[in-house]
Amino acid sequence: MKKIVLGTIFAAATAATLSAASLAACAGCHGAKMEKAALGKSQIIAGWDEAKTIAALKGYKDGSYGGAMKGVMKGQVARLSDADIADLAKQIAAMK
Repeated sequence: MKKIVLGTIFAAATAATLSAASLAACAGCHGAKMEKAALGKSQIIAGWDEAKTIAALKGYKDGSYGGAMKGVMKGQVARLSDADIADLAKQIAAMK
């Protein structure tokens, strides 16, 4: 029983760490609360609804979205899975 409990705690902690790490990568340009225009060129993304963020991130990934930041963002989102994108979108939407 202890192994199951410890395994569950470890999995939850790992998931939280990965989520935080993903958002931390965004914070370098967008600010800790996504309150900045990245490199002075993007929109402020704090509070974007999940669908808008998902569409933007998937668009950056496939090259169909973005203006001045398209090249920078394509590299940032290339490694993200659909689950990662959904997780980031949820976190960004909560930052109102």
